[in-house]
Amino acid sequence: MPLYHILILALVQGITEFLPISSSGHLVLVHRLLGNTHADLCWETDRLMDVSVHVGTLFAVLVYFRRDIFSMLGGITKPKSTSFGLMINLIIASVPVIIAGFVIHKIEPSFICMIEIMAWMTVIFGFVLWFADKFDSSKKLEEMNFMQALIVGASQALALIPGVSRSGITMTSARFLGFSRVESARFSLLLSIVAISGAGFLTSLDLLETGDLKIGIDVMIGVGLSFISGLIAISLMMKWLSKATFTPFAIYRVILGIVLLALIYGGML
Repeated sequence: MPLYHILILALVQGITEFLPISSSGHLVLVHRLLGNTHADLCWETDRLMDVSVHVGTLFAVLVYFRRDIFSMLGGITKPKSTSFGLMINLIIASVPVIIAGFVIHKIEPSFICMIEIMAWMTVIFGFVLWFADKFDSSKKLEEMNFMQALIVGASQALALIPGVSRSGITMTSARFLGFSRVESARFSLLLSIVAISGAGFLTSLDLLETGDLKIGIDVMIGVGLSFISGLIAISLMMKWLSKATFTPFAIYRVILGIVLLALIYGGML
């Protein structure tokens, strides 16, 4: 893959992974603009790179939320602490996507490869995000119970359908449960650690199977570039949500989905 392709993919992934706007929708558009004329989401090499740049965004989360992570690790010896409770909730919320991800990786359902599904999900869940954000809620993560964590985790499993957006659906469900915008985003981003780690693990297995050193080098470049762009995106989004709403993201999602649908049904994608 040409270096400038890797650069664009990594930047797009880094910017869109943590924003509730569907990174898969953007990656489809990027592949199209870069000359990939395939009409599905199952391109072996491209999907390998798409998942690989997720690893860079994982490092971005670890760096940005390093204090939360160190606090949770320190809370292991303090079962009654809020940090320990947050860690347990993250573990509980991660279970559904681990199970669903394993099943989908094994059976590889055909709908995963349909860009029509991805485009429609981008539109539909844009409206869902807008609706959820209308709730006047201000709960802190310290108030989250096990059942609420499980509900957010179950919603995350829906993000295995392209276009739903992992960050978008988890923030949406947290908003429905009464958590503030910043806290919803915080839990979503911390929750991404397990989800992205799993994707990175599966990518590593694919790399070992291909035995292609060049792909391995491409992956390392993608990791570095997506890390930088991801860290910037997280910082800007958290500052935005501390004083504004999710509405611009919801509107953007709907517009993106409509554009994708127009290209798809117009025979251009």
